[in-house]
Amino acid sequence: MEQLIPIASKLQDVLGVCGQTTSLNLPQIVVVGGQSSGKSSVLEAIVGRSFLPRGTGIVTRRPLILQLYNTNIQDDPSVQSHDMNDLELGESIDQQLSYDVDRTQTTSTDDNANNSLEEWGEFLHLPNQKFYDFTEIQQEIIRDTNRITGHNKGINSTPIHLKIYSPHVLSLTMVDLPGIAKVAVGDQPLDIEEQIRDMCLKYIDNPNAIILAVTAANQDIANSDALQLAKEVDPLGERTLGVLTKLDLMDPGTDASDILYNKIIPLRKGYIGVVNRGQKDIDTDLSIRKGLIKEQHFFRNHPAYGHDRSLQPKLGTKNLARSLNSILMHHIRECLPELKSRITNMMNDVQMELEELGTEHKITKSTMGQSLLSLLSKFTTNFSSAIEGKGNLMTSSSHTKHANSSVLSDMNELFGGARINFIFNDIFAASLNSVGPFDGLSDEEIRTTITNANGTRPSLFVPEISFDILVRRQISRLEQPGIQCVELVYEELQRIANQCEPGELTRFPNLRDRLVDVVNDLLKRAVMPTQMMVSNLIKFELAYINSSHPDFIGGPKAVSQLMRKAEREKEAAARKAAMENAGVVSATPLSGASLNSYMEGEKENHENGTAPLVDEQGGILNFVFGRGKTPNRPTTKSIFRTPGTTDRPPSIVQLPQVADTLRQTDAPITDREKTEMELIKALIESYFNIVRKNFIDMVPKTIMYFLVNHVRDAMQNELVSELYRDVELPTLMKEADDVAQRRKTCAEMNDLLATALDIVNEVRDFNAYKV
Repeated sequence: MEQLIPIASKLQDVLGVCGQTTSLNLPQIVVVGGQSSGKSSVLEAIVGRSFLPRGTGIVTRRPLILQLYNTNIQDDPSVQSHDMNDLELGESIDQQLSYDVDRTQTTSTDDNANNSLEEWGEFLHLPNQKFYDFTEIQQEIIRDTNRITGHNKGINSTPIHLKIYSPHVLSLTMVDLPGIAKVAVGDQPLDIEEQIRDMCLKYIDNPNAIILAVTAANQDIANSDALQLAKEVDPLGERTLGVLTKLDLMDPGTDASDILYNKIIPLRKGYIGVVNRGQKDIDTDLSIRKGLIKEQHFFRNHPAYGHDRSLQPKLGTKNLARSLNSILMHHIRECLPELKSRITNMMNDVQMELEELGTEHKITKSTMGQSLLSLLSKFTTNFSSAIEGKGNLMTSSSHTKHANSSVLSDMNELFGGARINFIFNDIFAASLNSVGPFDGLSDEEIRTTITNANGTRPSLFVPEISFDILVRRQISRLEQPGIQCVELVYEELQRIANQCEPGELTRFPNLRDRLVDVVNDLLKRAVMPTQMMVSNLIKFELAYINSSHPDFIGGPKAVSQLMRKAEREKEAAARKAAMENAGVVSATPLSGASLNSYMEGEKENHENGTAPLVDEQGGILNFVFGRGKTPNRPTTKSIFRTPGTTDRPPSIVQLPQVADTLRQTDAPITDREKTEMELIKALIESYFNIVRKNFIDMVPKTIMYFLVNHVRDAMQNELVSELYRDVELPTLMKEADDVAQRRKTCAEMNDLLATALDIVNEVRDFNAYKV
C-alpha cells in the first residue's frame, strides 16, 4: 500500500513534463487557507524542516507541488531507532525531549543547516541537483518565483515542483497555494483576491484532489476563507479535511472541542487540530522537532484535550501527517484504474497522430506519385463512404477530429448522407408541405382577377383565364425553396469533403490547399446545372396547366362540392332558425338557396335544350350561371322630368370623374361573386397540391443526379487529372515547416506516456492492497 504514493509522485513528474497533469486530474492534497492562517507552518511541521519563504503579505506567489519521499535509511542506527514514526509510539515527553537534545548535539543547532546526507531536496527545473541545505531550498523557491512573477508581488499559476527525501516524513504529495487575500497591498494588482481564488479553484476543482482547508482556531470558523472556498467545489464536504491551527492562542477558557467533534461545520473527513511554532519560537530559532514535542506537551496537559481519549487521534501534526498519508493512499488506489485507462487513450491519440505525421525520412521522387495517389484515393473513398452511409468519422484521423469543430463527435449526431436525407425530408419537404395554396393571395385579389378576366361584359361562365393566372402565381412560389434546397446540399457536400480529409494530408499544406480548390471547383460546376434543372421543373409546370390530370378536381366536381357545402349551410341555418324560433335568416356566405334554385333551373333548361350546364367545348370552368333579370332602370322621363312640372326645363345630370385607380373594395360583394371565388379557390387548391407533391418528389431526385452522384463519381478522376502532374509533385508533396517539430514532440509525448503507463502498471492488482 505504501508504494502507491511514490507511484503517483512519479506519475506527477512524468506527466508534469508533458503538461498533462491537469487533464488527468491526478490525486493530490491541495492546501488552501487565508493569509496568516498557518499554512506554511503546517507544511513545515509535516516535513520537519523550515524551507518555505516567510515574510509579510503574499509570500507564496506560485503553486508549490511538494512531494515527500520516506527514504527509510537503514545504515544510520540513530535514524532507524529514533525516526518520527518511532516517536509517536507512546514515548514519554521527557524521552522525546532527551532524543531531541541528542539529535541537536550531533547536528547544527540551526534547523536548516543539516550536516548529514539523510535529507535533501530536488527541484524539477534543476535536474540532477540536490539541496542538502534547506536554506538554499528556500532561496531557490524565492528566485524561481521572482523569475516568473517578477518582484511586484504578483502571482502566477505555473507550479514549482519540489521533492524532499527524508526518513522523517511520510510519503505525501501536496500542493501549497497562495493565501487568500482580501485587499491589494503596495503594488499588488487590484484584482489580487480574484486571481488567487481562480488559482485555488483551478486546483481544488479537480475531483481527485483532497482539500486541506487550514483555518486559525482563534477566529470564527464560520468566516473561514478556506472552508468557504472548499464548499464551492465540495458542497457536501466529502473530500475536505479541516485543519485548525493556533489552538494555543484561543482565549482562556475556550477550546475547539465542538469543531474537532465535527459538530459546527461537518466534514466527511473531519478536523485535526495542530499547534505550530509561534513568531517568538521562530525568532529564538526553536527547531521544528522541538516545536513538535512542545505541541504534544500542550495537548497532553490541556484541560479540554488532554483527558479526552476520543480527541487524541484528532490532535497533533503527526496525526495529521498519518491521516493525510492514509487518505491519499486510499484515494490513489481508487483513482489508478481510471488513470490507467485515460493514459492508454492519450497514448492511442498520440500514436495516431504520429502515423499521420509519418516517419522522419523524407518522401523521395520515386515515391511522391505513389504517396499522392494514395492520399487522393483515401479522400475519395472517405467521401463516397460518408455519402453512402458505409462509414463515419468516428474512426477517422485524430487531426480531423481535433481540427474541425463540425466533425461527428457523438453517436447521436447525424453525419454525411444522413444529413442530406434530413435536408430533403425534414427541411425541404416539411417546409413545402407547410406552404398553403392561398398564402399571399387574398380574397380581394381573387375577386379582382375574376372581374378583370370578364372584360367589358359579365361572362356567362367563370372565366378560365382567372384560374390560369392565379394558379400560375401560386406555383411560381415553389421555385425559390427548391433553389435553396440545392444550396443547402451544396454546403453539406463542402462540409463532408472537409471532414473526409485524411489526417496525413496535414503534412502537405500545399497539396491540401490544391485539393480543397479542386473539390470546391467541382462542386460549383455541378451546382449551376442543378439549380437550372430545379427551375425548369417549375417552368414545366407553368408551361402547361393540365386540367385533365386524373387527380385534378375539375369544374363539375368543384360545383358539386359547392352545392353540397351550400346544402349543409342551408340545413345548419334552418336548424339555427328553428332553435331561435326567429324569422327568416339572412343569406349564407355562399348563398346556398340561390345557388341551389339556380342549378335546378339550369338543369331544367338543359333538359329543354337551352343553356347547357356544361360547355360542350370541354373548358374546365364550364358551369353556366343564371341569367338574372335585368334590374328596373328609370326611364328618361323619370330622370329628366318630375310629375306636375311639365313646364319646367329639365335639370342636367353630372357624372363623377373616373379615378386613376379603381378597386372593388368599396363595392359590396354579390352572391354570384362569392360563388365564383369559392369555385376558383377549390380549383386552385386541387391543382396546387398536385404540383407541390410532384415538386417535393422531383427536387431530391434532381439534386441527387445532377449534384451528389455526379460529384461523387467524378471526384477521383477530377483530382487525379488536376493534381497528378510531374511538374507540381515536388511542390505538392513538400512537408510543412512545423511537421518535424510536431513529430518530435509527439514522439517524446508517446515515450513519456509509455513511462507513465509502466509506472501505473507497477501496481498489478489494485484490489490486493488493504489498509
